[in-house]
Order: sequence, then structure tokens, then C-alpha cells
Amino acid sequence: MRTTPIGIIMLNDEREHVYTQNNEENMRVVNQWAELIKDKVVNIDDTKPEVVVGSEIITNIRNAQKVGEELSRANCKQIIMCYNVWNFPFLVWPLLNSVGSNMPILSLSNNNGEFPGNVGLLATDGALRQAGIKTHRIVGEIDSKKTKQNVFDWIRAAQAVTTIKNEVYGCYGGHSMGMETGYFHLTPTLKSLGTTSRQIDQLWLLEAMKKDIDEREVNNGLKWFSKLLSNKIKFDGKMLTPETLKTQIRLYLAMELVNKDKGFDFCGLKGQRELTEYVCLGDVPEMLMNDPYDWRGPKESTVCATEADAYAAVTMQLLKYITGGLPTLFMDVRLYHPDKGIWDFCNSGNHSSYYAALSMKPEENFKHITFHPALEFYFKAGGASVEFNAAPTPMTFARLGLWNEKLYMVIIYGESVKLPEDEQREINAQTNPTWPHVHAKLESEFEEFLQVFPCNHIIAVPGDRVRILNYLCEIAGITPIILGSKGKKRMPAVWERI
Repeated sequence: MRTTPIGIIMLNDEREHVYTQNNEENMRVVNQWAELIKDKVVNIDDTKPEVVVGSEIITNIRNAQKVGEELSRANCKQIIMCYNVWNFPFLVWPLLNSVGSNMPILSLSNNNGEFPGNVGLLATDGALRQAGIKTHRIVGEIDSKKTKQNVFDWIRAAQAVTTIKNEVYGCYGGHSMGMETGYFHLTPTLKSLGTTSRQIDQLWLLEAMKKDIDEREVNNGLKWFSKLLSNKIKFDGKMLTPETLKTQIRLYLAMELVNKDKGFDFCGLKGQRELTEYVCLGDVPEMLMNDPYDWRGPKESTVCATEADAYAAVTMQLLKYITGGLPTLFMDVRLYHPDKGIWDFCNSGNHSSYYAALSMKPEENFKHITFHPALEFYFKAGGASVEFNAAPTPMTFARLGLWNEKLYMVIIYGESVKLPEDEQREINAQTNPTWPHVHAKLESEFEEFLQVFPCNHIIAVPGDRVRILNYLCEIAGITPIILGSKGKKRMPAVWERI
């Protein structure tokens, strides 16, 4: 998985009789943090960001410039400034003016009386904020589990922002059915996240399906599904046949190929109505794109948003990065059951099969999956709809939105719950029992959710990622709207209060 280098440095006192006594200890602290980050910030594919340690503790203008240039040459995209002792604050400027200040900056200090890192942090970080530079501050001892997790969360947020910044979203066909909340709004997205979009027609995919796909791979994909699902592929001789399923596999391979050819880092598929009425339903191709495997073995999931919902795709890509590469879950906000306090999130589109059992082994997930014939009423070209109930797990739900051309993100902690089978069937039957479902409990009242949520599509990943997303939003200049009790506890950043 793609990552960006992290620079880590420390400022010190310029007095020789001081720094000659404490530089060795200061460098030990910097290296200890660097080793912790290398050891703990590891992605699911075992990749990790490069950590670049400044070669010297900064004690004067010239070595501040030297270290800044080192980090610049190493292409560092975020900086961690450690504070272990008092330092001369003005030295931060020759450092940052050499490496660049327009990047995520974390000020990280100890909290003890003998070595006043806190004092150096507040003096130096205060100077940065006076100049309008957004920073984050974490204070605590290096052996504190809470402090370490806070640092790792900040790194995940910074990595997401700095990695997506140079990426391109491939939009196949444009936003579907005129859903304007799914449109790629160029200027606010570039200003906040730096990522852009290229829209190409779905004809590119059709031509690739005709000319560029190895039919042996299509047959291998069909055999793989047949082995995993057996009689749970509900062939009906009309909407779902071996040929319509092969067409879906062919579309997946075409998206994979065109993404690589065009250099798209993540994508969205319009589907309705051209593909769904004349080619095939996009559910299986979208699922496979988002899955961490296919019949060829493990792979990195590639974010693909159904109905080419661009802000869903951007949200998904950010959530992928903050989790170290987990597949992300795309859902319709479908039906609320007030008597149960449960949302039924479902749509015919791209629920990654990973969520059926939360396993990296496809055979474990597909135990819970059935392929049904596509609904002819909506999807005349046919193919398979993917059906399962998401496994129970704590989850963080999120979605980017716009208010008057300004980006915000709604963030909600909650869980996917497991219900008794008869209750699941009853709930699913009220929408569509042949589609995937997430039975979700949110840490938010229905009315609160209803009043602020930006659109009809919601994204989720396992675990409590609220703090990471809050960091991410503050780094990127996106307004975080955290619902429920976690929102009440949030402390607005200083730049939000001025």
C-alpha cells in the first residue's frame, strides 16, 4: 500500500555547555519514537511508512537548515517535532523553511519536571500557530500506552491526507442518475485534499471487455465462485446465468486493466442506467474491486464506489488509509426501525465480501454469501446480486459532504449487530432480501443523524476510528461533525475558535 515518508526531529538549547550534556539523551528519545513508529504503524500488507530521523539535534541555524534539507530530499510529507528539553524556539523557522511548513506537523513532548519539554513545545508550537500554521500537540511519556496510541492515530490521519494528495479518482461514466451529492466537486476537494478526478466514458470498459480480457481468467473466476458458493449461485436461466456472471467478471477485469492503464488510484462505476440495461449489473465487479483477494490470491483492495459516487469514493479512500488498508463498506441509508433502534443499511452495490465474516480468507466469508439473480425491474441486463448480513463488529461510519462549497465530514461511532435469524429475515424482507445488509446501531439519535447527514450513501470501517478522523479533518481543513457522545467531548481546534 502506498505511504509517504515521516520526518522526526528535535530542537535543543543553543548553549554548548547545555547541548553537549543532553544531546545524547535527546537523540535516544528521537530514535526510540522512530523505532516505535516503524514497529507499530504497519499496514495489512506489511508495508509501512519510511521514518526519516534528522541526523542531528538542532542547536543552531546552520544545522537546522541542514536537517530541514535532509528531510526535504527524503520527500518527507509530515513532520514530528519531539520536545524533550527546553529549546530556542526561533530555530524552528530555518528548519521548516528548508523542508516546508505546508504539511501535517505534530508537536510531541514528554511530561516531566526534570526535562521541560512542555515549555519548549508551547513556546515553539505557539510561534507556528501565530503564523497561521495548523499543528497538533500530544504530551505524555513514551512508555504510556495512551500516548503512543494517540501518536499512531495522528500518523494514520496524516498518512491518509498526504497519500491521497497526489492521487487521481477515475470516474467511469459520471455521477449516476443525476445524484449531485455524488458529483466530484473540483475546487473544494483540491483545496482540502489535493486529489483530482478524471472522468472517462464507460465505453472504455466495454471496449476493454471485448478486446483485452483473457477469457481464461474469466473462466478461472467463474470456477472460483462456483467452488466457493456451489448451489448458492441461484442460476435462473434468465437474469443470472453462467454467461451473465462471466460478463460481470469480465467487467471487473476491464476496470482493473483500465485503472492501471490510466493511473487511477481509486474509482467509481456509474452503472445505472447504461451498464445495468445493456451490459450487466455492477455488484460483483464492485465487490471484487473492494475485496482484499480474488481467484488469483491476496491483493490490495481498490476502492470502487457504486453509482460513481465521488465523495463516497474519496471517503472510502481516506478510511482505507487510516485503517492501514482494510476494505471499506459502502451502503445506502435505507430504513430506520425506531422500535429496535436499528438502521438497515443496504443497497445492490459494492459491499466488500470481507464484511461477511471479517476474514482475509475468501472461503470464510463466502460461507455466508449467496448470489441471487439481479432484479429485472431495475437491472435489465442481468447478472448476480450479492447477498449477506454483515458480521457483528464495532464500526466507525463517515461521509464527506458539502455546505455552500465547504467540505465537512459526518463521523459516527456505532456497530454492526447480529440479530436472530428470523428477525434478520423479517427486516431484510422490508427492503430487498437479495441484497447485502448491515444492521447498524449508531451512537446518534435518529433526528440528529437526519438533520446533518449529507446524502443517501454512508461508508464504514471496523473499529473506533473517530479520533483519527478528527485529526484527519483538522489537518485537511475539513469541518468534522461528530455525532453522539464522542461529538460532545470533542474540543474544537484553536483555529475554529478564532
